[in-house]
Amino acid sequence: MTNLVEIRGLTVEATTDSGRWIQILKGIDLDIAAGETVAFIGESGSGKTTAAMTLLGYARPGCRISGGTVRVDGRDMASLSEKERAALRGTTVAYVPQSAAAAFNPAATIMDQVIEVTRIHRLMPPDEARRRAVALFHALSLPDPDGIGDRYPHQVSGGQLQRLAAAMALIGDPKVVIFDEPTTALDVTTQVEVLRAFKAVTAKRRIACVYVSHDLAVVAQIADRIMVLRNGAVQETGSVDDILTRPTHPYTKELLHAFHPDTGGRSAPPVGDAAPLLEIKTLSAGYGPPQPNGQPLVLAVQGVSLQVKRGTNLGIIGESGCGKSTLARAIAGILPACKGDIQFDGRELWHSAGQRSREQLRDLQIVFQHADTALNPAKSIEDILGRPLTFYHGLRGKARDARVDALLDMVHLPRALRHRRPAELSGGQKQRVNFARALAAEPKLILCDEITSALDTVVAAAIIDLLKELQRELGLSYIFISHDLSVIEAICDEIIVMYRGQTVETIIPSARQQPQHPYSQLLFSSVPKLDPTWLDTLNSDADRMRVA
Repeated sequence: MTNLVEIRGLTVEATTDSGRWIQILKGIDLDIAAGETVAFIGESGSGKTTAAMTLLGYARPGCRISGGTVRVDGRDMASLSEKERAALRGTTVAYVPQSAAAAFNPAATIMDQVIEVTRIHRLMPPDEARRRAVALFHALSLPDPDGIGDRYPHQVSGGQLQRLAAAMALIGDPKVVIFDEPTTALDVTTQVEVLRAFKAVTAKRRIACVYVSHDLAVVAQIADRIMVLRNGAVQETGSVDDILTRPTHPYTKELLHAFHPDTGGRSAPPVGDAAPLLEIKTLSAGYGPPQPNGQPLVLAVQGVSLQVKRGTNLGIIGESGCGKSTLARAIAGILPACKGDIQFDGRELWHSAGQRSREQLRDLQIVFQHADTALNPAKSIEDILGRPLTFYHGLRGKARDARVDALLDMVHLPRALRHRRPAELSGGQKQRVNFARALAAEPKLILCDEITSALDTVVAAAIIDLLKELQRELGLSYIFISHDLSVIEAICDEIIVMYRGQTVETIIPSARQQPQHPYSQLLFSSVPKLDPTWLDTLNSDADRMRVA
């Protein structure tokens, strides 16, 4: 086989605040043949994305490629001029980002953006480029392939936009493609469609692929080999089967163990406490101006009823757009419900948070999915945690400082971080601060909205362990919203399945209960397995989506 990628002794350095250079990639060697996919796995900060980006001849700001060679189709990307590298990007080597939404310009049509690389590199006439783009839309199983290019990015779903990002990378007929966590934010049913489309197109074109991911089950479906990275060094490299079934390095074994969260360790709910902490009856909510019938233009949640008992956890699952996050916002009062009742601790809650008492706001807190946007980048961690302490408890001065330290201890963060800003923390650290801010109110119930979806497997498992520990210590209850069924099953006593704004089934994990509703069956069967043959054994997308 011809090696399209040859990496020898690759070293990358980053500069510290003091101006000293330190190694963040340490002597990496790797070959990738035409038609082969190699996955880079490891926890956040392991160097997997940094290593992948060197194939573009790119080092992040404050970094430099300080040693070794990175050959792509015979050319050393590190030794080329910037003009020479630019000529290869999009034609010889291309990139599919984690966030397709951030990769597209909202003011330009999809077609204009997909064919842009053909215009920049003068690869073909515009009409031919559009025909090639439509052919790619067909190959990637996109709906309305002849017309989807005329839409704008906001007019397609997340899964469709991720496939369109792949079309944008493939239009220049590259020999090497980097996939950087492209399915992280997708629900399991959409993820299946995207993975199948990527696998089919790259195999047909015999493209050499690098697939960056922290999801071992996804890697098992798309990769031929796996390279395990930690602290910038390769721990081991091997076939998918060898790594998943016969790992040799302790760190690889740790990653595999973290893929199966511990489902035990939850405290039993208090005996005889039959009164629910939270009870919702026929709740409906949505977006847009009210219609003549009093309902919003888009009704995202329709007649949902549920209960959460003290000291127990409720999971809410469903694909993107099913209404689960809208339901969480309605419970928190951020998005006022248009219909239904919310009872908390025996008292009725106003639909709008602005009408609730300070005590009611304190008792029910929400932790948002993206800590990057939930935390004020201009404030220190001390200020972020101190604000709710002053608002809810009137703490100031030394009393507030002591409580900030206690909160950092509670979520296992060093007290020295209190003077830093969010941008100076890792993803897992930011999510712990996000959670500590909710704990500052001393709530009874916390709504967790996809709080582990952007975290690597090891960090996500640590967050789940932290939630369990705090529940035992503080007697908390959680509503846990996620599309990751392994996370939901690890922490929840009861799971409700949402589909098109309604609840279709309730499942008790401890009872080993099997899903009965066709959509629930589809959802559970769509969870990737640590089995390289899993994706190939699924039914076709058309058959899978025929649910009641």
